[in-house]
Amino acid sequence: MPIQPQPTSGIPSPPRMPPAFHLLAKPTGAACNLACSYCFFLDKELLNSNSKFRMPEEILEAYIWQLIESHRSSQVTVAWQGGEPTLMGVDFYRKAIELQEKYRRSGMTFENTLQTNGTLLNDEWCEFFKENNFLIGISLDGPRHLHDIHRVDKGGVPTFDRVMRGLRLLQKHGVEYNLLVTVNRVTGNYPKEIYRFLRDDVGTQWIQFIPVIERMNPDGLNPIQMGDQVSSRSVLPGQFGRFLIQVFDEWVQNDVGKVFVQIFEATLRNWMGLPSRMCVFD
Repeated sequence: MPIQPQPTSGIPSPPRMPPAFHLLAKPTGAACNLACSYCFFLDKELLNSNSKFRMPEEILEAYIWQLIESHRSSQVTVAWQGGEPTLMGVDFYRKAIELQEKYRRSGMTFENTLQTNGTLLNDEWCEFFKENNFLIGISLDGPRHLHDIHRVDKGGVPTFDRVMRGLRLLQKHGVEYNLLVTVNRVTGNYPKEIYRFLRDDVGTQWIQFIPVIERMNPDGLNPIQMGDQVSSRSVLPGQFGRFLIQVFDEWVQNDVGKVFVQIFEATLRNWMGLPSRMCVFD
């Protein structure tokens, strides 16, 4: 049933409501075509065995309308994640763009972002992303021998070649993208190899490093990320610190202003008293 938008002019805004905010939409829920060994989200597929893990069109319309109505700024970020959001198919996102145009207020602009493992990308996807100015985040953990340790599909087959194929298609079509790189117990020992691969071989200019930290119960299980222990895949505190130090030494000597490393840039902005979207702790 199509939604029936209701007038909101007479509804007061909550106190201290921000003019804009960042909200993640997961149209496929936890569903993914990969089975990365450190992914805490895969088990969530089991929580609702009756779900098709696909956002219906009427929910998509309600979501876009409510997101627009909740903003008091002229810029709205529409962020798509998963699971793997490309499982929805490109027509789902074409519809999302149509709905943004349908409900946009005068002068309002949209930034669409999408986080993907990159394995399902093709020319059609990339042409769509370019045409609609999507910012794509793509997951890559380093060169083949490091990436393929944990990032495999549901058959246990390594994914490096498929990810690189998708990434090269983004580059071919001039799609703006950045890399999300998880750091685990193994890859944490190869900071300069990973950074140089991403900079020189991949040719990226934007990198985000994310530590793999899996909380475990005493029985060794982690279905809901609880417990006071961590898995053997988790990067160690000192190890992650040394990883960032070695990457920083390389970056600060050669790549400031040429390669954006999120944690370094955000920390610097915080130190200078400039606004940053990233939480930074002393």
